[in-house]
Amino acid sequence: MKLLSLIILFFLSFHASADNFCKSKDFDSITRNCIKNATKFEELRKSFSSLSYGSVFYYVTSRGKLGKLFIHDVVVTKNSCQIHFDYQTFSKGGFYSRSYSKTLKNSLGVWDSDYLDLDSRLDKPDILIQNYENKCYLETDRGKIFYAGKLSSTGVKSSQLLFYVALFLIGLSVFNVAKFIFEDEDSYRSSEAIEEKGGETPPEMSSSFILKYSIPFFRRYVSPVVNEMKSRRKITQKYKKPLASAGVAKYLSPVDFYSFKIFSIITFPVIFLALRGLFEADWSMALVPLMAILGFVYPDIWVKSQAEKRREEVTLGMPFALDMLALSVEAGLDFVAAMRKVITNAPKSALVDEFESAVKEIQLGSTRAQALKQMAWRVDTLTMTSFCATLIAADSVGASVGPILKSLSVEMRNKKSAIVEKRGAEAASKLLIPMVVFILPAILVVIFVPMLLDFV
Repeated sequence: MKLLSLIILFFLSFHASADNFCKSKDFDSITRNCIKNATKFEELRKSFSSLSYGSVFYYVTSRGKLGKLFIHDVVVTKNSCQIHFDYQTFSKGGFYSRSYSKTLKNSLGVWDSDYLDLDSRLDKPDILIQNYENKCYLETDRGKIFYAGKLSSTGVKSSQLLFYVALFLIGLSVFNVAKFIFEDEDSYRSSEAIEEKGGETPPEMSSSFILKYSIPFFRRYVSPVVNEMKSRRKITQKYKKPLASAGVAKYLSPVDFYSFKIFSIITFPVIFLALRGLFEADWSMALVPLMAILGFVYPDIWVKSQAEKRREEVTLGMPFALDMLALSVEAGLDFVAAMRKVITNAPKSALVDEFESAVKEIQLGSTRAQALKQMAWRVDTLTMTSFCATLIAADSVGASVGPILKSLSVEMRNKKSAIVEKRGAEAASKLLIPMVVFILPAILVVIFVPMLLDFV
């Protein structure tokens, strides 16, 4: 009962305050019923000099609709008159609200004039703004008006108070959100430093500008949500191999990758709208959904390109690595020790990273065959698969690894030569396009333009 009483008192107080606002002419609180109760609507002519900030008018348009008008500013000089006011016309579906500003000027003894249709139809002017005998007037034409007086100072102060209260509440909301975001900043930074090994960005991650600068956000705010999804296991199975082939599985989990896709759905349209506003371009808003789709697809495109680069790097680095493996094995080292020697002495590359991962798996208890199978699964190329399959077969029958590595090295070198020759052939055809587009037209201009000039 107490709660019901409080609710009733609240509505009663709200109703009473609305009546007071109507009586005190607070412009935002003047309702259609307040205007209906106006005593007399008539044709009226008011000079600009009699108007000032806070003047309020009620009106009836030529179509019988009620409305209200609030004067913001009036400036009168010798050769110009300026007026600025807001008006609001009520209708069955709500109201029509606009702001109006006009400057009448005296040009060679002839004053400007203007009219205003308060129904927004622009066919039946309700108010005229004209100059008679060097005095500017606001007067009715087909509509009728009632001067309700000036807005009381309490009404102005209440509007300003509401404005400042709204600003205070917005600021309070921003403060709470910022506090929620940064309250666990220290713990998050510590965990981030541990995960990223001191904060160093791997080369695979830094190749994507978007991923590099968005990973702190989606890993912190989106990944926890994805972790709670029921389809988390399917997501892990779907993206585990692509991330391993791209060489980013150590730094980016399948959950993080899917979070990146969701995060890009939001960021791509936001970046598009920001650039559209920055350059004041007239790009169609229909592109916003396309940007969201592009944001969802972009991570997959990036991972595929990284995987292709990594496979090619592994193939090109295999002849040197196999030669070093063969020399180390023939010198008396076992296969794992030979792989460590390659890791130590060979230049940093994708193949060295794969050898390092295989050695770590063997140290953790995996057999040599299991580590080689995992390496072939991660790289997923024909050369790596044949290399691992040959070593697994040799290991199973106890054959010497040295001669096998030598023959594999010769085979891989031939494949590397074939890749280089293919690149050379493609380069020639690729150079043909800029030659035809840029160089050939210049040559034709140099040869034929003098001949044409002589002919003319």
